[in-house]
Amino acid sequence: MKNILQLLERAEHEHPSKKAFIDEQGVITYRTLGNNARRVGSSLLSICGSGKTVAIYLEKGINVIIAMMGIAYSGNIYTVIDTEMPAERVSRIFSSLEPEVIITDEKLQERAETVCRDGAPGSGWERAVGICSSGEANGSCFRKVCLLEDMREADIDHFHLNKVRDMQTEQDPLYILYTSGSTGTPKGTVITHRNVLSYSRWFVDTFKINEKTVAGNQTPFYFSMSVTDIYSTIRACGTLVIIPPICFTFPVKLVEWLNTYKVSMIYWVPSAFGIVSNSRVFDYEKPRYLKKVLFAGEIMPAGYIRYWMRKLGITVLFANLYGPTETTDICTYYVVDLEIDENESLPIGRHCDNCDVFIVNNRGTIAEPGEEGELYVRGPFVSPGYYRDEKKTKEVFVQNPINKNYPETCYRTGDLVKLNDRNEIIYLGRRDFQIKKAGYRIELGEIESAASCIDGVRECACVFDRESDKIQLFYTADGVSEDEIRVLIAEKINRYMMPDSCTKLREMPHNQNGKINRKELRRM
Repeated sequence: MKNILQLLERAEHEHPSKKAFIDEQGVITYRTLGNNARRVGSSLLSICGSGKTVAIYLEKGINVIIAMMGIAYSGNIYTVIDTEMPAERVSRIFSSLEPEVIITDEKLQERAETVCRDGAPGSGWERAVGICSSGEANGSCFRKVCLLEDMREADIDHFHLNKVRDMQTEQDPLYILYTSGSTGTPKGTVITHRNVLSYSRWFVDTFKINEKTVAGNQTPFYFSMSVTDIYSTIRACGTLVIIPPICFTFPVKLVEWLNTYKVSMIYWVPSAFGIVSNSRVFDYEKPRYLKKVLFAGEIMPAGYIRYWMRKLGITVLFANLYGPTETTDICTYYVVDLEIDENESLPIGRHCDNCDVFIVNNRGTIAEPGEEGELYVRGPFVSPGYYRDEKKTKEVFVQNPINKNYPETCYRTGDLVKLNDRNEIIYLGRRDFQIKKAGYRIELGEIESAASCIDGVRECACVFDRESDKIQLFYTADGVSEDEIRVLIAEKINRYMMPDSCTKLREMPHNQNGKINRKELRRM
């Protein structure tokens, strides 16, 4: 296969009437999804041709999936935009992306036009907006805001769709996913058809996903974890239930959704697991059909996973997945043992099949077992680089330092890891979270790992104030005071690593991906 649409077309052929995606508004079958996507693709070809960038400005749901597949049919590249994102950040993304078309709907049309028209001062995105319906190109405008309702009514242009497919290769970009850059400028990771095909094959094979699998989606569609949900579902001809965000505010309602739709697999960020474990909802009602529980995005607090495993039992598979956006989604994984050592954070495990990882020490050689080093990734999961950012691309997509014989690009993750005595990779923290204090090199992630293993601690994060030269630990917990946590941490880490202060919060701030909002903690 060279194109992800071949996965959709296979599912459409083998299971035309099967429910592919479910949201609050309804259901779409594989046949209907395919037809709608081809109509959107045909419309785009008449508006902008192929090989362009197209932004999706829609609320999370089935319509986003239709737009994604439609853009793929047209041979264009999609980027999903968070509709709750501040206009200034959207403008910064658009300044890099310069989408030829923005797909929205009648509900969001006015907001989409405003975001496009206003732009951030000096962003280069302050230009006139043209409003197009299906098949109408507005040549006087750089940007075209198109309504999905109109595009779904277009005639299918089989000739030009086939022509586009014939010219494509597996190395053509499928989407660009924007994440926060260290300089404040969003960086767009380019992911190709080959990346998604290779990655989704590993995921489906490893976790035995099939047409009977019903996955429950939690993460936003502009977040890399959703790639796993969407494309493993299509590859396996399964069903994806898009869980309403409100369910993650009311745990009882969440369990009701899982049972109503017979969800058998979930892949969530740790904070979503915390909502359940903190409420103790499993003491009263459990998800009766759940067989696979996967998580990624941040360190999983030991208390969360122990609660889930204790309540759901040995028939459920639990796995800790790790990977940056630049590796499509995941590059290592660890199937969790029944016994979890409360004094040790969960390993991130071993490499995925067809995706190699290795640890490089400060000397530029392969690290010995137990020796700290930076994790590198190579293979077909690895992105070709960042969109319109050659400088940043060259910094982290580099020649394999171990291979001196021929050109081979690999990705420097910036994550510090080591091998334990079972040859499993242990995550230590970010290279840019490494600080120097009183002459000692300290990994803030190691302090966080120690704190997260303490009974009662729900979430934690460390920040370093360079001006005062102090480390501050923020945490949420049940029954663990600030004095108590200092004593307990001191039993797990070296004295020079001890936080200068520990602050207990009622709730940890999170960003819209569900990760801890470290910028807000620094502000605090």
